[in-house]
Amino acid sequence: MRTIKNKPEILAPAGTLEKLKVAINYGADAVYIGGEAYGLRSRAGNFSFDQMKQGVAYANAHHAKIYVAANIVAHEGDVAGAGAFFRKLRDIGISAVIVSDPSLIEIAITQAPGLPVHLSTQASTTNYAALNFWQQVGLERVVLAREVGIAEIKEMRRHTNVQLEAFIHGAMCIGYSGRCVLSNHLSLRDANRGGCAQNCRWKYDLFEMPHPGVKQSQLKNGEAFSMSAVDLAMIQHIPDLVEAGVNSFKIEGRMKSIHYVSTVANVYRQAVDSYCADPDHYVLKPEWVDELWKVAQREMSTGFYYGTPTADDELFGKRRKRPHYSFVGEVLGYDEQRHLAIIQQRNNFGVGDQIEFYGPHFTHSQQKVTRLWDRDNDILYRAPDAMMICKVPVTHPVKAGDMIRKQRV
Repeated sequence: MRTIKNKPEILAPAGTLEKLKVAINYGADAVYIGGEAYGLRSRAGNFSFDQMKQGVAYANAHHAKIYVAANIVAHEGDVAGAGAFFRKLRDIGISAVIVSDPSLIEIAITQAPGLPVHLSTQASTTNYAALNFWQQVGLERVVLAREVGIAEIKEMRRHTNVQLEAFIHGAMCIGYSGRCVLSNHLSLRDANRGGCAQNCRWKYDLFEMPHPGVKQSQLKNGEAFSMSAVDLAMIQHIPDLVEAGVNSFKIEGRMKSIHYVSTVANVYRQAVDSYCADPDHYVLKPEWVDELWKVAQREMSTGFYYGTPTADDELFGKRRKRPHYSFVGEVLGYDEQRHLAIIQQRNNFGVGDQIEFYGPHFTHSQQKVTRLWDRDNDILYRAPDAMMICKVPVTHPVKAGDMIRKQRV
C-alpha cells in the first residue's frame, strides 16, 4: 500500500493564546501568530513576549511549532529595534519568523542567527528562479503568492527544494498577494503596515450627477459594485496539493473565532491524514465539506489554483449558500455520573435549541437542550450572559475542549 512519507504540515492561525491552544488541540502541526510589532494585523490579538513563551511551551508539549508574522512593508524608521525583536523570538523558542521586507530579512538573518526565516506571501513569489534566489539568501521556506496555480507549483517543485507553503482556506485579498493601497487612500490606514480597513468589502456604486444635489445610479441591475472576493477552500483538492509538493497547508484567519479555527483545523487534519495514509484509496467525505460550511462567512472557491477567477468568485447579489450554525459554547468538563456537560457560554442558547457537540478527531453528537442550570444549580430557560457557566444534560459523553454549535432556525 502506497503512503505519503512527507506529510504536509497543517498551519493554523491564532490571534490569541486561547486560539493557539485550540488550533493545536484540533490538529494543527503549527500555528502562526503576530507580535506587538512588524506585523500586518494591528487589530488582531497580537502576542506579548510573555504570551509567546506560554504559547511555545504549550506547542512544545504537543509537538507543534509556532511562527511569528513580521511581514510589514517597512518605511523609514519602521525597522528600528527589529534586531532585538528577532533575537527575542529566537531565544523564546519561536520556530520561524515570516517576513516580506528585504531589510527585515537581512536584519533577521544577520542579527538573529539561528532563527529560521520564511518569506511571506506579501513578497509575491511566483516562479522557481525567485524561490532559488530566496533560498540562496538564507530562507528555508517561501509562502507562495496566492495567484499561483497548481501547474505552476508542480513546475516550481521540479526546480527547487526550498519548502513551499500555500494557502488552502480562508479569506482572499483582492490586492495582488495582499499588497493593497485602497485602505491607504480611502481610510488613511496603511494596509501594508497593519492597518487594513477592508475597503474591498464595502459596497460601491457608479453615479451620474446631472444637477447639483442630484445623484442617479448607473448600475442597471441595481446591485452595488464590490471588489470583495469569495473565500478560498481547497478541501476537495487535497491530493493535488500534496502531489504538487506543497510542504505546508496554510489556513487564513488570525482574527477569526475559536469556532472557525477549531472547525477548519479539524477538517483539514482529517483529510490530510486520510490521504497520506492511503492515497490510492482516498475518498473525500461529504461531511468534511459540510463541516466547513458551518463556519463559512462567504461562498467558497478554489481561487487561482485552476485558472483565473471569474465574476463567480466575487460577491454579487444574494449569497449562494449561507452558514446555518452559530457558536454557543465550549465544554469545560463532564459529569459522568449525572451525564452533565459543564459549559462556558459564548452566545445565547437555551431550552428547545438543537445543538451539536464536536471535538478533536472529528467527533460529533447532536441533541436538543431539554434542561439547563446555572453554576449554582438554579434552573434556567436561556443562557444569555456572555461567558457564563451553565450545565446541560447530554445524550453522549463529551470532553473538556469540545465545542458547541446551535442550529439556526
